[in-house]
Amino acid sequence: MRRVDQKMTTASTNDENNRAEPPLWSIGIAVIIILLAPLVLYSWAPTGPIREGDTVFSDGQQHVQIRHTETGREATDNTCLLDPNSPLIVVHSFNPDTNGSIIAHVQGNPATEWPFCPVHTEVLLKTHQVFQKPAVFGTVREILVGLFSR
Repeated sequence: MRRVDQKMTTASTNDENNRAEPPLWSIGIAVIIILLAPLVLYSWAPTGPIREGDTVFSDGQQHVQIRHTETGREATDNTCLLDPNSPLIVVHSFNPDTNGSIIAHVQGNPATEWPFCPVHTEVLLKTHQVFQKPAVFGTVREILVGLFSR
């Protein structure tokens, strides 16, 4: 009789353990989906028109015209160079739908040597020289390639 009780206890304990603990792989998949969902939705969202106050990024290395410097004195060359993906805040946009001009403040890459644009300089550029949101998956791919190529 004791053997039968022991077998039943062992069988019921195994069944309870299997039902009580969910598999870790399903929890891992749920966590990955929760973390990646905002990135996927952000990448699929349309950009919309460029408006004043929007943050845009330079599309590659751009040679732009200086509109106004913060110190008030104009440079002798009146042009500067934006680094790729340099963040800019739009101050004013002229006909953004027809590839018009944009006046923007330079926000990133505080390189003060010429020919690079100093921070908070107003620059004049065309809408084809900027993009509105960074490529999320492109940046992730570049990071992964950089890590695994070492």
